[in-house]
Amino acid sequence: MTEQAQPAFDRTLAPSGHATRDGQPLSYNRAPTPDLAPWIARLYVTDVHAPEDYRLECGLFCDTGFLRVQLRGTWTAQTLDGTRELGRSALFFGPNTRRMPIGVTGSFTSVGVAFRPGCLTTLGLGQIASHLDRLIEIDQLGFSSQRWLDLVSGVSNPEKIVLAMEQELRAVILNRKPAEPDPVSTRFEAAAFDDPTATVAALAADMGVDQRRLERIVRRDFGIPPKQVLRRARALDMASHLRGVADQAEADSLVLRYYDQSHLIRDFSALFGMSPRQFMARPQPLMTLALETRQARRLETIERIAPGGIRPWQ
Repeated sequence: MTEQAQPAFDRTLAPSGHATRDGQPLSYNRAPTPDLAPWIARLYVTDVHAPEDYRLECGLFCDTGFLRVQLRGTWTAQTLDGTRELGRSALFFGPNTRRMPIGVTGSFTSVGVAFRPGCLTTLGLGQIASHLDRLIEIDQLGFSSQRWLDLVSGVSNPEKIVLAMEQELRAVILNRKPAEPDPVSTRFEAAAFDDPTATVAALAADMGVDQRRLERIVRRDFGIPPKQVLRRARALDMASHLRGVADQAEADSLVLRYYDQSHLIRDFSALFGMSPRQFMARPQPLMTLALETRQARRLETIERIAPGGIRPWQ
C-alpha cells in the first residue's frame, strides 16, 4: 500500500512558486544562519492562493515550537484549550503530541520560525511542557505581535522575509544572551531523526550519560518522555513518506520501523486520528507543508542532503 498508492492532492490550491513535482504547494524554508542555529531550527514562508470562500479543513503535527505570523486567511485551530478563531496575528504554537485540527478560509500566507528543543528555557520563556498542543499570542512570551507583523508585511520576496526574521532574532539573542540548549537534547534530537527505533537505554549509553539524566533532560526540553519523542518521530517520518515528501530511497526502511501492518495502523491512527490509508486518501495540504519543512531539516541533519540542496521530492 505505502509503496504504490499516491497521496491525494488538493488541486484547488495554487502554489506561489514552490511545489512538489506533482504540483502540491510547498513552503519556502531553509536552515538559519550558523550564528542562530543553536536556538533556531528552521525558517519558512508559505503563500498559497485559493478562492475567497474556499474552506480547507486539515491539520498540523509538529515536533517543535513555532513562532507563526499569519498574514492572510481566516483560521480555526482545535487546541488543548478548545477552539481558537484566528485572523491576522502573531502566535506561538507549542509542539504537538498528536494531530491538531486546523482550518482556513481563502488564500493564506504564514511565515515563521521553528525553535530547537531546549531554547525556550535558555531564552527565559518558560517551560515547553506548558505549551504542548496549545497556542498563545507571542506578546505573552515577551515578543511584540505588532512588531513581527510589521516586520514581514508588504514584503513579497520569501528570502527577504527570512532575512528580516533572522535579523530580529539576532537582536533577541543579543539582548537576552541565552546559553545554548543542553547538548544532550541536541544529540537526542539528531538521534531521533536518524533512527527513532533505538531504545532510550541504547541512546543513553551511546551518549555516555545516565539514562535517568537523559530522561530528565528530554522531558524538560521536549516536554514529553524520550520514548514518546521517538514514537512521534517515527510516525512523522512515515507520514512524510505517505504524503510524498520523503526520500523514496528510505521507503523500505521507514516501513520496516513497524513490526507489521497492524502495528503501523494502530500507532499511526493513535497519533493522527486516521489510518495510513485514510491519511493518503484525503488531501492534506497544511500537513504536507509542515511535514516537508521538517523532513528537509531532518535530511540535512543526518547528512542525506546538503544544506540548501535539492530535495528528493522536488
